Amino acid sequence: MAITDPLAEAPPGPTYLLARWLFLRLLGVVYLVAFVSLAVQITGLVGDHGILPARLFLERARDLYGGAAYRVFPTLCWLGAGDGMLRALCWGGATLALLVVAGVAQAPALALCWLAYLSLSVVGQTFLWFQWDALLLEAGWLAIFYAPTQLVPSLGRERAPSTAMRWLVWWLLFRLMFLSGVTKLASGDPTWRDLTALDYHFWTQPLPTGPAWYAYWLPEWTHRVMLLVVLVTEVLVPWLIFVPERLGRWRHGAAAALVFGQVGIALTGNYGFFNVLAVVLCVPLLDDATLGRVVPLTLEVGAAEPRWKQLTLRGLVPAVVLVSTLTFVREIVQTVPGVRGGFDVPGLELVAPFRSINGYGLFRVMTTERPEIVIEGSRDSVAWREYPFRWKPGDVLRRPRFVAPHQPRLDWQMWFAALDPAGARPWLGALLERLLEGAPAVVALFQANPFPEGPPRYVRLAYYQYRFSRPEERARTAAWWRREPAGYLTRALTLADFRAAR
Repeated sequence: MAITDPLAEAPPGPTYLLARWLFLRLLGVVYLVAFVSLAVQITGLVGDHGILPARLFLERARDLYGGAAYRVFPTLCWLGAGDGMLRALCWGGATLALLVVAGVAQAPALALCWLAYLSLSVVGQTFLWFQWDALLLEAGWLAIFYAPTQLVPSLGRERAPSTAMRWLVWWLLFRLMFLSGVTKLASGDPTWRDLTALDYHFWTQPLPTGPAWYAYWLPEWTHRVMLLVVLVTEVLVPWLIFVPERLGRWRHGAAAALVFGQVGIALTGNYGFFNVLAVVLCVPLLDDATLGRVVPLTLEVGAAEPRWKQLTLRGLVPAVVLVSTLTFVREIVQTVPGVRGGFDVPGLELVAPFRSINGYGLFRVMTTERPEIVIEGSRDSVAWREYPFRWKPGDVLRRPRFVAPHQPRLDWQMWFAALDPAGARPWLGALLERLLEGAPAVVALFQANPFPEGPPRYVRLAYYQYRFSRPEERARTAAWWRREPAGYLTRALTLADFRAAR
C-alpha cells in the first residue's frame, strides 16, 4: 500500500514548486555572501593573533563547563580552532553554497552550510552575535528539510515540496516581521509611540549611507508618515501571510510590501546581508503562477519524497512549531518594561546553543545620540594619529557609503562599544593590545595603517559626539558629519600596561 502524508504532498490549487526552486538558490547566494564576507576578516577577529582568539575562547569554555562545553558551544572548531580551520570553514562553506545555487545535493549541502556557519558563529563570539546571523541559521535549518532529497539538479521535475515546511518558512517570516514591529511598541520607548524615532534613526544607526543624510533633512512630517508605514508594514501586513489560498493576491501584496520595506531600509543603512535574506524569505509567499511571469522555468512534480523524510517531518514539524511559538511569546513578554530579562521558558535552553529558533526585533529602544570611539596611536605620547576605520564614521568629510551585503564586523561592534564602553572593555582592550603588537590580521581590519614603519608605543581611546552636518554647513565645508570632543576613555596605554593586568 502506498504511503501518503499530508506533510509531503502538495495541496490542490496553487503550487509552490518554482517558489522553492528559487528560494533555495537565493538562500545559497546569501550563504555565499555571508561566508565570503567573513572569510576576509575572520583571522583578524578570532584568529590565533586576532582580537578574541577562538582557541583561547574554547579553552576557557572547557575549563568553565567541563564536558558540558561541547553541548553548550557546538562547533567543529573543537577539532581545531587555528587560522587554517577558520579559513577552511569559511571557504568550505562558500563552496557548499555554490552547490546549493547549482541545485546539486541541496539538502546535504545546506546541512553542511548550516553546520559550518553555526561553528563559526559560536567561536565568533561577540562579532557573530547579530540577528541576521541567527536568521541565516534558522532559515538554513528549515531549508535543509524543505529542500528536495534528489542529488542531481533537474530543470523539468523535482520532488514534491512539503506543505508543512513551506508553512514553517512563512511562520519564520511572520515572526521576523511582526516581532520587529510589536517589540518596538511593547518596549515603552517614547520615540516609537510619538512617531519621532526617525528624527534620530538616520544619523544614529550603526552605518548610515549617503541617502540617510538626505532622508534626515526631509520635513519632519515625512518622518512621521514613513514611520507609520514602517509600523503598519511590520505589525499588520505580516498577518496577510496566512490568508486562505482564494485570497492569494493579498499574500502577494504582503510580499511586495515587505520587500519594499526592506529596500527602503537598505537604501539608508548598511545591515550586512539582513535585507537580502529578508527579501529571500518573501519568495516562498509567491505561487508558481505568479513567479512564472518573471522566471522562465516550468517545473513538474516528480516522485514523492522518500518514506524516511516523511516520517522525519512528522516528528520535526510539531516540535519546531511548539518551540518557535514559545520563543515568539517569550520575546514579546521580555520586551515589556519591568519584565525585560526576568521571564524565561524552561526547556528552551536545550535548543538555544544551536541558534536556530530565535526571537527577533531590531531597534526596540531608539538611540538618540551618536557617541563614537576614535582609536589613536603615538610613538612619543605627544603627536597622535587616528586609526581610520573602513566604513564607520570617522573623517567628517567622508561620505557615508554603501557596504552591504558585506558586513565589516569590527566597524559594527565599535558602534555598540561607543554606547557601552564598559561592556565592551574585554574586547576593546584586546584590540588595543593587538595594535600595540602590530598584529597584521588586526591592522588589516582598518582602512589604513597610520604606523607603516612599525607599531606605536602608545594607544588611547578618544570619545566624540557625532551628528549629521546641516545642509548649509555641508555646502560650505563639504562635511557630512560634525563632531565634538567628549573626552578620553583611557589614558595613554602601553604593552606593559596590558601585561601587568594579566
